[in-house]
Amino acid sequence: MHDPKKELIGRKKLELDTPCLVVDLDLLDENLQKMQTRVKTAGKSLRPHAKTHKCSTLAKMQVANGAIGVCAAKISEAEALVDAGMSGVLITGPVAGREKVNRLVSLLGRAPFLMAVVDHPATIRLLQSRLAEKDRQLDVLLDIDVGQRRTGVPPAKAMDVAGSILSGSRLRLRGIQAYAGHVQHIPRYEDRKSASREALRKAAAVFRQLQSRTESCTIFSASGTGTARIDLSSAELTELQAGSYALMDAEYLAVESADGPDAADYHPALTMLTTVVSGPHGRQVTLDAGLKALYRDGGRPRVLDPRYGGLHYDWFGDEYGKLSAPNRATLLPELGMVLEMVVSHCDPTVNLFDRLHITQAGKVVDVWPIDLRGRCQ
Repeated sequence: MHDPKKELIGRKKLELDTPCLVVDLDLLDENLQKMQTRVKTAGKSLRPHAKTHKCSTLAKMQVANGAIGVCAAKISEAEALVDAGMSGVLITGPVAGREKVNRLVSLLGRAPFLMAVVDHPATIRLLQSRLAEKDRQLDVLLDIDVGQRRTGVPPAKAMDVAGSILSGSRLRLRGIQAYAGHVQHIPRYEDRKSASREALRKAAAVFRQLQSRTESCTIFSASGTGTARIDLSSAELTELQAGSYALMDAEYLAVESADGPDAADYHPALTMLTTVVSGPHGRQVTLDAGLKALYRDGGRPRVLDPRYGGLHYDWFGDEYGKLSAPNRATLLPELGMVLEMVVSHCDPTVNLFDRLHITQAGKVVDVWPIDLRGRCQ
């Protein structure tokens, strides 16, 4: 069986075939330790989101650094994490429909530590029924909508939905989830802080009410990379779900940090290597990384090499991208040159590849499979 590690380990980074994803191990480790230290100092826990990197090897590294477990967006991601030997898995997307409920109950049979979120009485009834058939119990968090209007129950209706959980014997209400995804990329730090504190204030009121109703309600899970430093000051919050901090991308690097507009909380540990395959065509060159390699969402990819920092990347079809020069004074890279870029949005970009090339001092030291890739169900 072909093992890419044997031929790749020891190779210089810029000699890799492109387009490909590269992770600087030292920057990754610094990111993980910085977040873990901040969370621990604040007396909170970290349950990072694996949907960012979709790699069980990286997830295990996060747990080794002190995380209490990991989050998964979908049941299929949770299945892969359990297969890889992970525990402490929380499924943050609501379960809907008989097929998903059956898979969740089945997975619980070999992963009794599993937690999931719920936000609708119909799902709660279906879960209660299927769990009773299998004589199993499931720990759940009530998903609270704090303004994104994507999933979750509005705070005003939370106690009614919680009542449907508490009225049965198969679901144990462990707490709440309140992810404010709409707040994470607000550009100005003070605006983001104000919005996040308001979102958490609404959720905290629900959390206190639930705590007065049941002793099992001890978890308040929320936050993301964009608001992590802000949210650590919340008295009620018990754990953070931040994910992108590990790898970072252009979208997160564009928002203002608590340390100022030009400072970043975390390093871009993840980069993409791409080759100039054609050009120049006027004041632009063509790259081999297009829509199939770089997800067209989030921030705009940018070249790390300062000689080409003034070039403007844009998608140029399925297979190609282009770098354009704003004027004749801007240097263009030559044909065959390999460039390193910060990606637009790490989560869906990682999902386009099979492996991460792990590097130190410009050389490949390991290859990690993206074993959660394509698990969207």
